[in-house]
Amino acid sequence: MSNLEIGLYSFPILLFLIFLRVPIGLAMFSTGFVGLSIVTGAPDIPLAKMKSEAFTTFSSYSLSIVPMFLLMGHFATLGGMSQALFKAAEGWLGHRKGGVAMAAVGACAGFGAICGSSLATAATMSRVALPEMKRYGYAGGFSTATLAAGGTLGILIPPSVVLVIYAILTEQNIAKLFLAAFVPGILAAIGYVIVISIYVRLYPDSAGVRERVPYLQRFKDLTAVWPVLLVFVAVVGGIYGGIFTPTEGAAVGALGTGLIAYFNGGLTRTSLVESFTVTARSTAMIFLIVLGAGFYNGFLALTQVPQEIAEWVVGMGFNPWMVLVLILVFYLLLGCLMDSLSMILLTIPIFFPVITALDFNFTSLAELQAMKAMAVINSGAIPEAVTGDMLANIKTAIANGAELTRDQMRALDIRMSKGMARRIESEQVAIWFGILVLIVVEVAFPAITLFLVQW
Repeated sequence: MSNLEIGLYSFPILLFLIFLRVPIGLAMFSTGFVGLSIVTGAPDIPLAKMKSEAFTTFSSYSLSIVPMFLLMGHFATLGGMSQALFKAAEGWLGHRKGGVAMAAVGACAGFGAICGSSLATAATMSRVALPEMKRYGYAGGFSTATLAAGGTLGILIPPSVVLVIYAILTEQNIAKLFLAAFVPGILAAIGYVIVISIYVRLYPDSAGVRERVPYLQRFKDLTAVWPVLLVFVAVVGGIYGGIFTPTEGAAVGALGTGLIAYFNGGLTRTSLVESFTVTARSTAMIFLIVLGAGFYNGFLALTQVPQEIAEWVVGMGFNPWMVLVLILVFYLLLGCLMDSLSMILLTIPIFFPVITALDFNFTSLAELQAMKAMAVINSGAIPEAVTGDMLANIKTAIANGAELTRDQMRALDIRMSKGMARRIESEQVAIWFGILVLIVVEVAFPAITLFLVQW
């Protein structure tokens, strides 16, 4: 059996391990370790690589941006920024049909601009928005589908942890990726709002209407979100303006949100230790996936699978746009099995050489493909968000006093056959459709994604 065949056979084996609910980082690590042993014929080589790969991964200065962005999200929550965002959005939108859900999406977009993590965004906004949705008679499935979709904005609107890792993998400019992600992120938020508006007209019993807020109070609530704007401009503006590097920008953002939380009375000694602990756990989980991906991708590079696939695609003369569509469909399917970060780490080393080898006539191809991958990853991750992350987030919300009705809990109970089969609700289908429309628009009009980068 040739090395190429061994590399190709590793894909179904890896997917089978993931299907068995083996942690993705461990699945990639195990497949890569065994694959390297077979290809090299020497088990001591992957053992030596394990030592060097672990040190290289965990000592990477560029990856230190990950805990900084995660810590920034925790400090922002302690500083009351999530409540301020939701209250401001609810004041302007809440009196409309489905307005509280629209406000939740808007607050998710705003919080994503200072967080960078979909999990943290979904968890935070669940605690803030679910009690209000329950209060005004929103259906449980509609509420959870809205928050699941809104949570994905945390990794699409810059700064984004996943985009940072993508930039490191493909050696791209992080500042340009952030700029390229900004417009698709805003379009995604607008698309969610449009879908909500249409859905509540088709199913009027799914959402209620709250009373109007006086304009004076609306403007007062709007001024309360200035810390969010300050942190966002300082971090993203500073990075793009060349004032500091992305890693330094993340540290500045963490420091800024920490100071805001302290002066707002939300940061105490206990909450500070808890924030550090939660950040350390999340970082360890992410780094384990990165380590596993490094092992597996090293094995693939040794078997020449990415290069062979790229040469085969180019040699067959396939239409580049058809190849792109097939990749998008693959992401849609893969998103039902794993989270966004794992998808990026697993697929980019394979798909990136293919995309760069094809002629799309773009000068900023890497930024364009990053946005395509992010849009599809978000659409594919919605079922996983509802069944996995969101369930944990709702439990956290309940622990913090957000009581849920039996209907809301039943809407969350959609994990079947050990979590792999999904019961797709009409709310999730509606959100999915909205994202698919967004993907079509971005593919058909790539200038939407690239005009800030090329400006």
